[in-house]
Amino acid sequence: MLTSRSIIESFFEVVKDALTEGEPIYIRTFGSFIVKQRASKVARNISQNTAVRVAAHVIPSFKASRAFANQVRAQEVTGEKKKGEN
Repeated sequence: MLTSRSIIESFFEVVKDALTEGEPIYIRTFGSFIVKQRASKVARNISQNTAVRVAAHVIPSFKASRAFANQVRAQEVTGEKKKGEN
């Protein structure tokens, strides 16, 4: 018997395997999972105030589709105060 947990775990395994191989995953009206290339850079270690070189690397990334993002933005936020309210 398939449970929602096993289905979701299987989905994430497929996403991880695809991203590991550099393949993007596009889910219409939901979003896309992609691998982004990050260039090497010089960063700062603030605790020791020294420069640290960060090597080039890849990171997984998710970008919500326009339809999904608009649907989330349209939801009314409850329990949060607007800036300036007491």
